[in-house]
Amino acid sequence: MLNLIISTIAFIIAAWWLNRYLDDMKIGKGMTRGMLVFVLASVVSWGTGSVVDWTQVKIEGPQPPSLASGDLTQILKAVQQAQGPVTAITP
Repeated sequence: MLNLIISTIAFIIAAWWLNRYLDDMKIGKGMTRGMLVFVLASVVSWGTGSVVDWTQVKIEGPQPPSLASGDLTQILKAVQQAQGPVTAITP
């Protein structure tokens, strides 16, 4: 969650700074400039997110694998065991 928050803030700051820098260079606004700002801000955001993930792993250690990464049949078996036997209710 921290990764998402920090990378979003980094994207906003990078896009603002790039727009300001390109304005100072007197580069006209258009589709190409907008795409350039978007791509460069995305790269900065991705890099910032990677640094946050790396830092969290160094501080907290590696996270245990989740059930979502396992086989679907194993997940279904675990859910069925947790629910217990299903009995029919007759009126």
